[in-house]
Amino acid sequence: MAASEVRNYAARARSTDTHGRVLCNVRNHHFIVDGPVQNGAPGEEVTPAELFLTGVAACGVELEQAFAKAESIPLRAINVDISGTLDRANPVRKDVSVLNSVQVKFHLAGVTAAQGATLIDRFKGR
Repeated sequence: MAASEVRNYAARARSTDTHGRVLCNVRNHHFIVDGPVQNGAPGEEVTPAELFLTGVAACGVELEQAFAKAESIPLRAINVDISGTLDRANPVRKDVSVLNSVQVKFHLAGVTAAQGATLIDRFKGR
């Protein structure tokens, strides 16, 4: 793989004096993540599952913009709605917690139906 194709990412997380509250940082950005109240955590800030879903949604927006730009598709705006369900009574796997389902909806503006389908297919292929 060419050096220009290699991308490295790093993040840190540490406990705080509040049970279930985590101080996170990425580069020079600091933010708080709370575990869910079901785990005895505050549940006031973004939870790890919400952060995971947000990352997928943000990736969708950014990739669709990059694909549209590369293919000269006139994408004016994009919104991604994402939701997930975790059913502890019906686990997908017994050894780790995995979301049972995730639904992603893309809302594209400025493109034809065919262009939109092309962009969505590119995202699915990633």
